[in-house]
Amino acid sequence: MFRRLRWFVGLNQKNCSTKRLVNGDQAGPDQLPVLDAVHEVAIYIHRFHNLDLFEQGWYKIKVTMRREEGEDSYPGIPARVVQYEVPEAGSDNFGRVWMIDDTDNSFSTPPFQIRYARQDVFLSIMISFYLSFGECKGQSSAVILKFELMRAPMTETGSELQGSLDAHTASVHEYKIPPKALLGLHSYCPVYFDAFHAVLIDTSVHISLLKANYRPFPQKVSSDSKDSEGTYVEDYVGSNKVMLIKALMAAHVILLEDLRRISTGINQAIDLTDFTCESDVTKWFNSTPPADVERNNGEPTLQLSNVNAEQKATHYINYLTEASFQPFSWDDHLLNYFQSLGNQLLGLWNIFLKFHRENKTKILEFLCKSWAIDRRTDWSIWMVYSKVAMPHQYMSNRVEGTSLHHGVHGSSLNTRRLTDDPIQTATMRAERHRRGIAQMRINNQSLQDMYIFGDPLLNPIIIVEHLTNVYHSTSVNSNFVYLEDEVRHILENGSRATNKLCGSSPQQNGHVLKVVVFVHGFQGNHLDLRLVRNQWLLIDPDVQFLMSEVNEDKTSGDFRQMGLRLAEEAISFLKKKMDKASRRRNIRDIKLSFVGHSIGNLIIRTALAESIMEPYLRYLHTYVSISGPHLGYMYSSNSLFNSGLWLLKKFKGTQCIHQLTFTDDPDLENTFIYNLSKEKTLENFRNVILLSSPQDGYVPYHSARIETCPAASLDFSKRGKIFLEMLNNCLDQFRTCSDHRVIMRCDINFNTSSYSRNLNTLIGRTAHIEFLESDIFAKFIMWSFPELFR
Repeated sequence: MFRRLRWFVGLNQKNCSTKRLVNGDQAGPDQLPVLDAVHEVAIYIHRFHNLDLFEQGWYKIKVTMRREEGEDSYPGIPARVVQYEVPEAGSDNFGRVWMIDDTDNSFSTPPFQIRYARQDVFLSIMISFYLSFGECKGQSSAVILKFELMRAPMTETGSELQGSLDAHTASVHEYKIPPKALLGLHSYCPVYFDAFHAVLIDTSVHISLLKANYRPFPQKVSSDSKDSEGTYVEDYVGSNKVMLIKALMAAHVILLEDLRRISTGINQAIDLTDFTCESDVTKWFNSTPPADVERNNGEPTLQLSNVNAEQKATHYINYLTEASFQPFSWDDHLLNYFQSLGNQLLGLWNIFLKFHRENKTKILEFLCKSWAIDRRTDWSIWMVYSKVAMPHQYMSNRVEGTSLHHGVHGSSLNTRRLTDDPIQTATMRAERHRRGIAQMRINNQSLQDMYIFGDPLLNPIIIVEHLTNVYHSTSVNSNFVYLEDEVRHILENGSRATNKLCGSSPQQNGHVLKVVVFVHGFQGNHLDLRLVRNQWLLIDPDVQFLMSEVNEDKTSGDFRQMGLRLAEEAISFLKKKMDKASRRRNIRDIKLSFVGHSIGNLIIRTALAESIMEPYLRYLHTYVSISGPHLGYMYSSNSLFNSGLWLLKKFKGTQCIHQLTFTDDPDLENTFIYNLSKEKTLENFRNVILLSSPQDGYVPYHSARIETCPAASLDFSKRGKIFLEMLNNCLDQFRTCSDHRVIMRCDINFNTSSYSRNLNTLIGRTAHIEFLESDIFAKFIMWSFPELFR
């Protein structure tokens, strides 16, 4: 199925109305060639991937475009549609009808059926929109690209399906196209809706500025636009026209450069022979203006001797901008430049469209990789990077300085006195950064996801601390100099390192089986961590995941029993995946990762301490701890929450709460968490990421970060000694075996301005649950460090 619509946009001089001329239409005698242009925004919709839709049904994607000034101002006009591939004959997954609605200038894909999770629907369709450049003066404003997810029940068919889909918008996702990007852009554009409509639409956006062929002769002419004989005159050398020439020149350079970049990136040659000789657009300005323009009523002449072509173009444009001369004195001269430049651009654009159709998948993959790299830069606005020396040993006398926060080969490290309030310090640091964002003008040339850039102050601030082992590593400077501008270098080094820990020698050929186990917290549900899971799947679609269900409705019991159940569940799942994978191909390596929320982290560590897990410890890859009470509640400062814990122990007899608060045994050395710290449950992980939040009152801040706290540093009793032993036991596991391990603490500071004052906020539960209900912190971290999750 193939159809093209060719619409030339013309603008009425007063109301900016549009007129469409289809193929074969010719300009009438009342139409004149003009200096005008349009932005063509081509959106390629490749694939609809269902990650986690909760409802089956008929779905389709609706696309609209508008200027940022208002909802109805200067809409983008659908210009042409190209269906790259025809759905298989007889397929009942497609309605096989795409639609353009002239009432709201929207485009809708063919409807398709979604029946199961992780289902792919390949749409392979290109839709182009036209945006006016001329008298509407919209070129200085951004453009909003809107995607709507439309849904109808599965029972709807035929004509009823179309009406039902139009009436039901399930979710919306918007992107902003900055003004600079309207001159030229080729970018991957992932459309990911909300938590209840977790789908990924693989799209790419391609933009160029092109000349418009015709427009109607103005119906109304002001008196200032007439010459002495009453004939209408248009000032071709006005400031708007000079700006248009500049814009076309920039668009030509961008498009030619992007064509070469994409061609090289996908290793596919593209024929630009006809454009190479004229690739320097400044050559059109090599000649001087006509003699009657060089001097006009004493105006300074344009001197173009002894300058190169680029300087000639710059001087020429500046001369047109600043000099004053009679209208129509050399209109044909400028018009010829416009036509020549416009023809070059149109030729290059048509070459790109043909090249894209022949290499659509390769181009999408190339742009996707470039997008992933650029996200580290864009999202670093909300991330603060630092490195911290891992203390060699916290001593029982708590002398301040025995923590050994020393520099590494002359580099400075972040330090914090043990008596400082870490929660207050972290909060103030995040607020200072948030105030800096409030004064920042975010104006780049990349597509801006409005879910993130809509209100930058609502996003969490993430402070990333990389723990460096100054006593074990002999190559700290080369591998773990963890400064903000060296993040990419570190991750690239890590990706080239061996895939396993000490003594491993994986085969060169074969499949890598990647399994991630997600474990919920107290009274949780196996789907609690679905948002983190979805982000992991976006980074690595080949990963196999287990959403642990074995401890649902059983989290009030003994951690030992919960850990054993998890170990058995994980082993059973892993064996099934290993058996399935081995029947199809050789397994070169296994990467076993864990993600836990709240007490789910203690369940994970307990499971890893089980003897049945020992054969699988060598496969451990990445561990993500989300607000996990690794050091228990020995020094919890939240009095309201402590009262709740006391009630649970008193009236519910909750065994895990006794273990968390060290009341499961009179002797602290016999308590569960103290003895768990002696187990080597963390040292086999290649990457350990500890997520915490100073706003989370459910889990002690120091316990989630596995670090000391002021209360412990001032406690000289046996209780303080036991705490420091636990802390040292845990930290010792971060210093073993490999120089290439990554140990990070990520401090998540949520925006609390939208929190209402209620009991959940007072006791800190809101931030604790925010980890489960928001995926933006996971996006920032996981896409900034994708190598840790592959």
